[in-house]
Amino acid sequence: MHAVLSGGKSYNCNGLCGSPNERKRGKPMYTNELMILPMIDIAAGFAPSMPLNLHLFDDVLNKSTNPELTDEMKTYYHQRLLDFAEPELLYDRYASSYPIPAGSGKTIEFRYFDPLPKALTPIVEGKVPIGSKLSAHSIQATIEQFGDFVPYTDILAATAIDPMAERATVELGSQAGRTLDTISREVVCGGTNKMFAPQVVNDVETEVLLRANLNMNCKFTPSVVRKAVNIQKRNNAKKISGLYPCIIHPDTIADMMGNKEWLEAQKYVNPEKIYNGSAGKMYDAGFMETTEAKIIGPEYFFGSAGNGVCRMSLKTALDATGSTSIYTNEAITVAQAAELTAKIAAGTVKMYVGGNEATLVSVTAGDPGTAKFVVSAAVKNVPVNSMVCGYGAGRDGSAIYCTVFIAMNAYGTTELANMGLQHVVKPLGYKDELNLVGSIGWKATKVTERLIEAYMIRVEHTTSMSMIAESN
Repeated sequence: MHAVLSGGKSYNCNGLCGSPNERKRGKPMYTNELMILPMIDIAAGFAPSMPLNLHLFDDVLNKSTNPELTDEMKTYYHQRLLDFAEPELLYDRYASSYPIPAGSGKTIEFRYFDPLPKALTPIVEGKVPIGSKLSAHSIQATIEQFGDFVPYTDILAATAIDPMAERATVELGSQAGRTLDTISREVVCGGTNKMFAPQVVNDVETEVLLRANLNMNCKFTPSVVRKAVNIQKRNNAKKISGLYPCIIHPDTIADMMGNKEWLEAQKYVNPEKIYNGSAGKMYDAGFMETTEAKIIGPEYFFGSAGNGVCRMSLKTALDATGSTSIYTNEAITVAQAAELTAKIAAGTVKMYVGGNEATLVSVTAGDPGTAKFVVSAAVKNVPVNSMVCGYGAGRDGSAIYCTVFIAMNAYGTTELANMGLQHVVKPLGYKDELNLVGSIGWKATKVTERLIEAYMIRVEHTTSMSMIAESN
């Protein structure tokens, strides 16, 4: 079939671009400069693909004298971006999808309806009943743009082992997917409907009411699954394809796999009833595994994700008299001390010392044993080598994992179509006279909004990896 371009031209997309409905409609796929990605039915698992040929466009990409992309190249790279972005969109997969409105500014409106009451009044013969009215709720949200690009030079394009456009599109597609999914994840995991895994010691459960009190004995178990699913059912929340999707971290699944109740449940699972890519099924919940499942680690003293420090240990024990000086087994550099000093000056910075909450006053750089924190009030009765960690997660230093159970219409997000996600290619020479520099990138217009709080439940818990895990 042929797709129509904005300039009136057409090209043969060989069934590789757009969803089946879009191909039937002959929907335009490109504007003059930007390539518009087609709508993808994520829930249905439709993700067109094509063979990967790393050398398909070598003769074009490696020559700075030919800066323009052919229609066939646009189709190919558009598909590569989509192939690598779509698998990352796990949180978006279970959202109600809304189109980005044209000509209505930056505001989008999400709508949902209250269920109608039971019609228990018998109809009188020959008399038309009054009927009911739909009760609609609307939530307005402001759409925002996100994106990134990678520049390249004519020399790099000519000498790189891998074709630049191919490699860049693969990496950008993955980045786009993870970025957009994280935007939705933060909204979904920010809901008010939550529960904490109980502390279990010697098969005795103790209820936990605060995130800070979650510790290494508060694991995600089949008992927690039963409770969460039961809450969904009591709320009359509708399943999605016969199950309640549960987005879960591999660390959590690893713990569950050692549970006899979990193993027994998997013996009777019909593979056809499980979502594509599912890690298993239990009690009407389908578990979708991803490293992007939210983790809340202790706040960083210094640095950030990837190179930050959020846990240290106590060098000098604190007795019954206590002390405001907290010496650590780890060194603190001058640069780290300056960074933390700036945070303290900007606002209140809290920490835990052996599980005791404290407020930081100052920090002193030094070698192991001489580096120290100073807190506002004396901390007492803490043994040597106890955990010294940032605030925000478990007081024992445990990172908190967020496992989310989702029902139909719980939240909404914008579609990938139209301005949802675009592949942007600027050929060599787009901003210079000698065809020296080009760029490949993506941009997206995105917003996600919670619609019905009761239809999603966030379970906060720990895993066997909680003492080394950090925020993601």
